[in-house]
Amino acid sequence: MEKPILFLLDDDPAVLRSVVRDVRKEFRADYRILSTESANEALEALQELKKKQEVVALFLSDQRMPEMLGVEFLEKARKIYPDAKRILLTAYSDTEAAIKAINDVQLDYYLMKPWDPPEENLYPVLHDQLDEWMSHFVPPFKGIRIVGFQWSPRSHAIKDFLSGNLIPYRWLDIEMDPEAGEMLQTHGLNKDNLPVVILEDGGVLVKPTTADVGLKLGMEIKARQQMYDVAIIGAGPAGLAASVYGASEGLNTVLIEKRAPGGQAGTSSRIENYLGFPKGLSGAELSRRAIAQATRFGIEFLSPQEVRNIEVRDRYKILELADGSIINARSVIITTGVDYRKHPAEGVDNFTGAGAYYGAATTEAGACRDQDVYIIGGGNSAGQAAMYLSKFAKRVFIVVRKPDLSSSMSQYLINQIGDTPNIHLLGNTELLRAGGDERLTELEFRDNSTGDQKTVPAGALFIFIGARPVTAWLTLSMIKDEHGFIETGVGLGKYEGFKSAWKLPRDPYLLETCIPGIFAAGDVRAGAMNRVASAVGEGSMAIKFVHQYLAEN
Repeated sequence: MEKPILFLLDDDPAVLRSVVRDVRKEFRADYRILSTESANEALEALQELKKKQEVVALFLSDQRMPEMLGVEFLEKARKIYPDAKRILLTAYSDTEAAIKAINDVQLDYYLMKPWDPPEENLYPVLHDQLDEWMSHFVPPFKGIRIVGFQWSPRSHAIKDFLSGNLIPYRWLDIEMDPEAGEMLQTHGLNKDNLPVVILEDGGVLVKPTTADVGLKLGMEIKARQQMYDVAIIGAGPAGLAASVYGASEGLNTVLIEKRAPGGQAGTSSRIENYLGFPKGLSGAELSRRAIAQATRFGIEFLSPQEVRNIEVRDRYKILELADGSIINARSVIITTGVDYRKHPAEGVDNFTGAGAYYGAATTEAGACRDQDVYIIGGGNSAGQAAMYLSKFAKRVFIVVRKPDLSSSMSQYLINQIGDTPNIHLLGNTELLRAGGDERLTELEFRDNSTGDQKTVPAGALFIFIGARPVTAWLTLSMIKDEHGFIETGVGLGKYEGFKSAWKLPRDPYLLETCIPGIFAAGDVRAGAMNRVASAVGEGSMAIKFVHQYLAEN
């Protein structure tokens, strides 16, 4: 944190130089000293300091100034920094005004000119006031602040983006936090401008997209080179592993991710069955370690950036990005993974991002405090979310169509859930409807074993159902199975169109698609194991096949 500020004001340059000299001599180790001869200039500077989240500990102002009296300045400064100590510097003739100001502007002290020697007449007073200020001082959060509505999909998207990229931020709900309104007022904004992202340097983004936020934070979306040995699309576990092995083995590697590293695994609050981590680790932590490792080996990481299309020209792969730019690569690994399927129940789409969330348990857990929340799905991701949410919510209900979790969830998670008193299982149960006004407030369920229906109040709904491959963006003619997963290797032989598409004398490599030099790894691939460890394994294997392909060409 930057040092707190001591703000000195006097219209007489000689007096100001003198007081700045004495104050700096005693306090420069712990405080920054700012000064000015103009009261109006001082007020403008205070507004800018406030926007930049700077802290003012004390004001020391002369009383008789041409632009305004010191008492008037301190009254205006108090509105900007109400907790700062206020000291008036007066001549003997102004003592009556200073005494009156103690009540009128809650003046903390007044000092007489001249203050020589400062060791007796200045320093003891300032030390006493600053010691009292420091005893109540709580350092402000230094970083990104988001002001918005809790139940706004746009606010949720920004929070989810920053969380996924492991960027700390402070969330301020305009309807719950008084500071949110003050912050908007400081920047000349109102509720119509929400969500607002306030950067650490005082910059403001009004209703930004995640790409806008990423650009302001210095994230890269433009490729630096004309040609890459391998372009990896998607920064889930498979893509991260491929980038680490590709770069470490000397390949010119670019990794492209449209949201945040980690994929679905990155949203997991706790992965406890990953080899080498007996106490488990969060998906975010695994992603952070992998990105740091890949970056150390020299990959180029473009995010938030999206690949819209791939074309093949004379064995080169041309990737068209969302901003219209082009990346050329000699080979491509598709690791776009899977996404949660949309829930078909009535009303769910109306509240997505406003009480109903796909994943996002860690992002929105704080808003679920002391409420009943419901989780749809019985896989490990649902179980990990339930364990995390149980620390915040009053009760957590896991809703599944099957009688229990034994066929879909790891036993260690089932045991943990059974030992957590505020987690409850609703088996043989189906969600029929989500209801509410501007936000989700109720859910309607059916007990499939009895046919009974009931409507219950709900603070939030978290959906973890099924896996839908992220392949709809692919316009390239590529063989997929009936569910949209990309076929690779020996699996291609069963499709009638394969022989007419494949023109090489060799068979496709294990993870190679029907297009030579384009590979698929991880959950996006047909027949994948849907485990973090297997995705990491496939990503590293894909690099081996890339080497073989490049050697041929």
